[in-house]
Amino acid sequence: MKWKLFLSLVLVGLVAILSVVIFVRMDTPRQVSMYMARGGMIGLDSLATSLEDYYNEFGSWNGVDGLLLTTHGMGGSGGRGSGGMMGQRLQLADKGGMVLADTARSAVGNQLGKDDLEAAIQLNDQNNQIIGYLLPAGGVNYRQGDEIPLIERLNTAALQAALVAGVIAMVLAILTAIYLLRPVQKLTLAAEKMGKGDLNQRVEVRGKDELAVLGNTFNSMAESLQKSELRRREMTADVAHELRNPLAVQKAQLEAMMDGVYPISAENLQAALDQNTLLTRLVGDLRTLALAEAGELTLEQVEIDPGLLLVRVVERHRPLAEKRNIQLTLVSNGGKAGYLLGDPDRLDQILGNLLSNAFRYTPDGGQITLELVPSGTSIGMMIHDSGPGIPDDALPHIFERFYRADKSRSRQEGGTGLGLAIARLLTQLMGGTIMVENHPSGGAIFTLQFPKA
Repeated sequence: MKWKLFLSLVLVGLVAILSVVIFVRMDTPRQVSMYMARGGMIGLDSLATSLEDYYNEFGSWNGVDGLLLTTHGMGGSGGRGSGGMMGQRLQLADKGGMVLADTARSAVGNQLGKDDLEAAIQLNDQNNQIIGYLLPAGGVNYRQGDEIPLIERLNTAALQAALVAGVIAMVLAILTAIYLLRPVQKLTLAAEKMGKGDLNQRVEVRGKDELAVLGNTFNSMAESLQKSELRRREMTADVAHELRNPLAVQKAQLEAMMDGVYPISAENLQAALDQNTLLTRLVGDLRTLALAEAGELTLEQVEIDPGLLLVRVVERHRPLAEKRNIQLTLVSNGGKAGYLLGDPDRLDQILGNLLSNAFRYTPDGGQITLELVPSGTSIGMMIHDSGPGIPDDALPHIFERFYRADKSRSRQEGGTGLGLAIARLLTQLMGGTIMVENHPSGGAIFTLQFPKA
């Protein structure tokens, strides 16, 4: 990886350098020839440009003698080249070769000869058409091929500059590759250790560039994997514990009946059957959770009347409420609540789990209230019990599987420990939300919210 990045950076640098060198070598002869042909060696290139601009602006040479005399008196472009043009005689002729202006004021109106025209600086308009000639005394002393030694020197200088730039590019490529790959190497090492099972790996993040984003993403992934692994281990231990207890009780009861300690009666068999029922329910709940988390749980999508559903749920739990002298009340707030879209059996399961949880923590003689709260775009359902409430430190964990706010409760009294986890997951799959809080007047209140159909 390091060498690939190094070679890539060197290649980019060399391509850029070679491109510049090739362009310079191709364009230098033209530029030098143009410079020398326009009198650049004796400082007349600026004057030639000024004269061309004058003609392009006014469309003729009328009044140009003033510009020529003024520029000549100022020394042109500051005396560049071989002593500059200060005091040098200059003649300006039109495209036919007739002298229009002369700094010596003696040849105006004369016709330049062929040799003079070849020695003069050619002036062109915007369309590159000849508009006149600028003749310094003695001509520009430039012949075709005079520029070759200068061009060779410039090409040699360009190659030397390219060589120096190439060495600098290689050094910078090495330093850049080392700088860029150092955090990548650390990230690779951490990933290799994670692949071997060390989920405590984290990388140091500096700055806010792409590498920093990658480092933060890696750290977040590592933290998520570590939490998932911890939850997996805890769940494995919890499942083993939950299965072991009823199995041990069931085994002890059956062995006692086989050894004659307990008579084989309907009462003793019922105790063993209750443990089997608990195991069946636990396995069913685990299967529901696994299917839901894997996205393989099939949900119906039909219109549900929440008011009628609540009535059925309440009536199903009425015998238990009467047995424990618990006041079970349904408050519909009057009127038609509307319909919600979802699976009626799963919504029944959600409400049943929440109501079972409320019965579990409500003392005999207490009260449980179910309330239907319709609004403009949603339908809310609340279950409020008169139990002891939920400790503040337990509220964030109440929907976690196998979590119990009251650690002293036995499984026989507390169900499978998966009811609230299943309720939350099914609610989310139906597009709703579920919340829990302690009611100001005491007890816990669970709130379901679903969008209207």
